[in-house]
Amino acid sequence: MASLGEEASDQIKVKILAQDSWTKVSCPCCVSDRVEPLVLIWLTDKVQPLTRKWLISLIEDSKRHGGAALLAHPGDDECGDVIVVSASRCNLLKATEDLGLCKKYQDGDMIPFSYQDRDNFSNVDDMTEFLTLAERQYIVKNELDSLQAQKKQKIPGIGDATGVLQAWENVCQKLVKAGVIKDIFPLHDQQKLKELGKKWYSGKQIWGQPLDEIHSYFGGTVAYYFSFLDFYTWALVPSAFLGLFLTFLMPGGGSSVELGDVEDDDGPSVSGHMVQAVFSMLWSTLFMEFWKRRSSSLSYRWGTLQLSEGFAEPRPSFHGTLGINPVTGRMEPLFPEWKRQLRVGLVSVPIVGLFMGLVVLGMTGFYYGEALAKGFHQDSDSWFSKGLLYLPSMVHIVYTNMLGNVYSTVAMQLTEWENHREESSFQNHHTTKVLLFTFINNFAVLFHIAFYKQDLPMLRKRLVSLLILTQLLNQFTEVVVPFIVDRFLSDPQKDQPEDEIEGDQLRAQTSLPPYPGLFSEYIELLLQFGYLSLFSSVYPLTAVFLLLNNVTEIRGDSYKICKLFRKPFSAPVSDMGVWQTAFEVLGFVSVMSNCWLLLLSPRVQEFCLEGGISSKNILLFAILVEHVLILLKMILAFMIPDEPDWVRIKREQMEFHSMQALVRQKL
Repeated sequence: MASLGEEASDQIKVKILAQDSWTKVSCPCCVSDRVEPLVLIWLTDKVQPLTRKWLISLIEDSKRHGGAALLAHPGDDECGDVIVVSASRCNLLKATEDLGLCKKYQDGDMIPFSYQDRDNFSNVDDMTEFLTLAERQYIVKNELDSLQAQKKQKIPGIGDATGVLQAWENVCQKLVKAGVIKDIFPLHDQQKLKELGKKWYSGKQIWGQPLDEIHSYFGGTVAYYFSFLDFYTWALVPSAFLGLFLTFLMPGGGSSVELGDVEDDDGPSVSGHMVQAVFSMLWSTLFMEFWKRRSSSLSYRWGTLQLSEGFAEPRPSFHGTLGINPVTGRMEPLFPEWKRQLRVGLVSVPIVGLFMGLVVLGMTGFYYGEALAKGFHQDSDSWFSKGLLYLPSMVHIVYTNMLGNVYSTVAMQLTEWENHREESSFQNHHTTKVLLFTFINNFAVLFHIAFYKQDLPMLRKRLVSLLILTQLLNQFTEVVVPFIVDRFLSDPQKDQPEDEIEGDQLRAQTSLPPYPGLFSEYIELLLQFGYLSLFSSVYPLTAVFLLLNNVTEIRGDSYKICKLFRKPFSAPVSDMGVWQTAFEVLGFVSVMSNCWLLLLSPRVQEFCLEGGISSKNILLFAILVEHVLILLKMILAFMIPDEPDWVRIKREQMEFHSMQALVRQKL
């Protein structure tokens, strides 16, 4: 990081806020005393002044002539490797309507913004109040991504074949491939970031996060993650108390937790194991249903209840035959939906299935190798044979890691090849592929121990070891590593005085690494949810471990995104997308998992043997209980609406208002 900071130090020596260097606007309502720097385009060292000037003119030019109609600041540094971009008021307002964002109307209600009716919306004259910082920066990114060549042309200053821009090819994507653009990222507002940090990770409260401030500064995707993390952590409290009660306070609780010990006849007829299993199934259902209600409330509050991504510009890497979009009437690449579905069904699904099979094959090979090593050790009983006992585990770890790395590359390439038009569709398909692999890779061994070997004591030991290892690893990565990085490895210029010139603040931001995204954070929560909902009946203290971990997780994640990385772009979203579906699927699988764990419980089996119940009747009873609980889960999901009544009414009012506005336009 230090070397990167030194390199940037030589490159960026400019006071960005020089007013006379910004693009001049002709619209009277867009004239401002100060232009707000929103996005930085960081160019590589070899960029020619001619190329840089051409890119600035393209950013500034009107959309009618193929430009982005944005405001650009060229900088005054000698190397010319930085372009700062902003947007005028009118362009921000038009983009707000295109995105389908809801804003506060003069009567106080949130309704979809209309540019023609803009004067009747609150704070419409002040963009810093009307739009959040994250929304303004995302709009600039969206406009930059929409830059497409109107015709085949040569990029000035690039002499080789990489400088040829094909008709309707994405400009920014081409410039990245050609080695012109190093990175594009939103700029931090140091004052706002400092105030947010005081409320977020520097405060004394254990729970409770400034979600509105997080949404305003970092955007929808980040705000939804931290909102879900906060909601999930609170939801762990009753499960943790139940686990403590069953383990330490319930009569016979110790014997019910120790599944291999069923000699205590003084315990209750319904063991703590059974109580925990039923509770886990009901808890997972209620948790997801109440989260959906919480999510819809946030969506209304943050103005994303009626996003219109389908009418937005295509993804930068989307390609197809040039034509007119029948919905929007705009000229853009078109790609038939049937062809995309064909690619998914005939290519992507079989390849993903092949990798799932390789995971199962690796697990089978591990157990086979483990059996061979144990047999060889029993025959020879030497130091060499004792060392071989660890070989199957080591080979399996190396195999799964290599397979995971290969699969992550294949999953990304497959999703790109499927050619999705919208960014959300691309992310959903990519996430689904990775989730399937992650689920099989992390839970296959647990399912094998539970339902094939039917060794619940081994399952309990495996689960405890996973929880302890995860706890220690998370504490190290969430607390120790961020402290070391921030204290000893970060750029010493990261803490700039408030009166420091803007160029030095940019220098500090370019020295930080890009934010890796929330994918791994969601995966971690999904694995937690799986351990709790699927297998906590064999170890009731699971929720206690997860609760302790998540208390530090909130602070650690917030500290990292504020202090250790560049600010990420964050799109307006109305929910967690495919992640919400993944949690719901796990909740459904938990019904079957817990029913069969109950069937395998030594206490239940002992009770059935004492009652003279045959194995066939036990199986039929388990299937009956499973179906009853699934039906109960569906009834609960049906009885608890996904939206509170007030959100449903507001949504219907939005639809009515939109219909009335359309009628007025036709008149």
